Amino acid sequence: MIGPFITRGLVLAFGYLYPAYECYKSVEMNKPDIEQLRFWCQYWILVAGLTVCERVGDMFIGWVPMYGEAKLAFFVYLWFPKTKGTTYVYDSFFRPYVAKHETEIDRSLLELRTRAGDMALLYWQKSASYAQNRILDILQYIASQSTPKRTAQVCIGIFFK
Repeated sequence: MIGPFITRGLVLAFGYLYPAYECYKSVEMNKPDIEQLRFWCQYWILVAGLTVCERVGDMFIGWVPMYGEAKLAFFVYLWFPKTKGTTYVYDSFFRPYVAKHETEIDRSLLELRTRAGDMALLYWQKSASYAQNRILDILQYIASQSTPKRTAQVCIGIFFK
């Protein structure tokens, strides 16, 4: 069992950095290979899903011995050409699951976008109202500070004698 710091560094190197470089090389070829681009798209889709699950999983099973090493091995399994892990996991698990729930996912995303837009508008209106009130308060404060009290007292004295 290697230390968690080293494991995390290796996961970053072999799970993100090396695949990103290989993906870059595929994209920047004079004539990109469509199958290679498809492979890297599938890889990054799986990595995105794993990263989301990892945030929750680390809290609950991060204490399990060899958990970090297992994550590292899984990342290498996904991109290593001889194992074809990305293709297997994507075709066997990810694609069927997403295809089965695609309409629910689309509906949820649409609802989320609508709610997010409504919330953004609400907070924008509240922020604008708050800013307007603060600006008016500042202007009133400045106006009250700029009026000399002696002049005001003299004027009051003239009118009420």
